[in-house]
Amino acid sequence: MFAVIKTGGKQYRVAANDVLTIEKLEGAAGDTVEFNEILMVGEGAGATFGVPFVEGAMVIAEVVEQGRARKVIAFKKRRRQNSKRIRGHRQHQTVVKITDILTGAAKPAKKAAAKKEAPAKSEAAAPAAAPLFTAPAGEPDNLTKIKGIGPVAAGQLNEQGITTFAQVAALSDADIARIDEAMPFSADQISDWRDQAKALAE
Repeated sequence: MFAVIKTGGKQYRVAANDVLTIEKLEGAAGDTVEFNEILMVGEGAGATFGVPFVEGAMVIAEVVEQGRARKVIAFKKRRRQNSKRIRGHRQHQTVVKITDILTGAAKPAKKAAAKKEAPAKSEAAAPAAAPLFTAPAGEPDNLTKIKGIGPVAAGQLNEQGITTFAQVAALSDADIARIDEAMPFSADQISDWRDQAKALAE
């Protein structure tokens, strides 16, 4: 038996033991999640279609891991305006394994129900990730003066310990690679910021 579920604005055809990658859900590896927006369940002549969802149907899955998709580069250039922008984005995703397809308002097993409470405990116990760099003492610079860094990007850089023009100007190629991997900015974009910061830091 298979079902068609809706999650993250997308539809997926799933069956027991299927492993699929979907838009990010809350939860740590091993936690159980429930999908209640079931568009269809069953197969052949016995299939049931929802209007829009099948009443009493539910799909149970186990979180396998949390991750991020491959980086997508967005490039924008304005002709004769001496303006271009390169941005990288890595979408957060969750890998889940389908464990059960329930119909007729059946309830999940006690084991699954107990694991549903795990996310809050796991999140409370998990230590906060350390920033990539150590912020220097003193007043921070206004990083938005660097073309291509807006208030949101400046806040993200500050959270990672990058607060001054001098720090951005002193970034090594290895530092840029670390930022490229951990943050939603491309290496070319960061290199451009470094070049601008050298003039601002003087």
